Amino acid sequence: MRSGGEEAGRLFYKKGSFEIGPVPRTSPSYIGSYRLLNIVHTGQNCHIWQAYDDQQQRIVGIKTLLDRFQKDREQINLLRWEYIVGHMVRDPRIIEVYSFDIDRGTAYVSMEWFSAPNLKNWINEGVEKLAYRLPTIIEKAADALGHFHQAGWVHRDVKPDNFLVTEELELKLIDFALARRRRKKILRLITPRMKVQGTRSYMSPEQIRGEPPEIHADIYSFGCVMHELLAGRPPFTGVSSNDLLNKHLHSTPPSLEALNQNVTPEFAQLVRRLIAKNPADRPQSMGDFIGDFRATRMFKVPPKPPQEK
Repeated sequence: MRSGGEEAGRLFYKKGSFEIGPVPRTSPSYIGSYRLLNIVHTGQNCHIWQAYDDQQQRIVGIKTLLDRFQKDREQINLLRWEYIVGHMVRDPRIIEVYSFDIDRGTAYVSMEWFSAPNLKNWINEGVEKLAYRLPTIIEKAADALGHFHQAGWVHRDVKPDNFLVTEELELKLIDFALARRRRKKILRLITPRMKVQGTRSYMSPEQIRGEPPEIHADIYSFGCVMHELLAGRPPFTGVSSNDLLNKHLHSTPPSLEALNQNVTPEFAQLVRRLIAKNPADRPQSMGDFIGDFRATRMFKVPPKPPQEK
């Protein structure tokens, strides 16, 4: 999400204060007490708006369903659930969700405004440009996910799109619609299979099998993100959805050292541990991973910012 600019409906900064420009004629001007300024992102199911909260006098993000999902009960419940989770989990590196409501038939959540592209945007700009930033980004992302786990939750949709990162490398974990409470191991045998949900390029074998939520599934997904940050693509791709899921279940990931020759063998081995098929072979917490990460040299030659080459 990016703020500022010269477009109608955007927020302008002038003389130490914010001024709101005209709202586009094609958009509703208000939802609840929030003045909608402009759409900053459109996903598969939702719009993300920049908005102004008249009551609190602050800029917020608003998530609304796309028109075709406005009456979809499942999508409305996912939006409500995102509020429940995001309102309960408080950490500086996790986006805060303020409220859920339905106004004139439109369900929405309001959340903390954080103006930044997501990690997928950064990757699309080129992993070579991103390389010198990775030690900081990876540790902050791991810390955010670790705090989410410590609060008692499994995210279940860990992917580059769900980490926002500023130019100054401030980071926020977002999107809690698929999150579930961590299960106690004693319940594992009596818990029914869950609906298979998530993003296929990053789903752990146990998540694909519909097993109860455990943090090890997020750790696997985080390993897929790590692989993509260094190689420019996730560890597995497929000609179909089933092909991709089968590779997560059965295939050996490609050599990270071959895809990025500046990656050290020991760091490639750490990434392979994250995406091990057996959860017991992975680091057992994000805290364990951070300890291993700090003790492992990532690059053979430390990357420099592009302008320093």
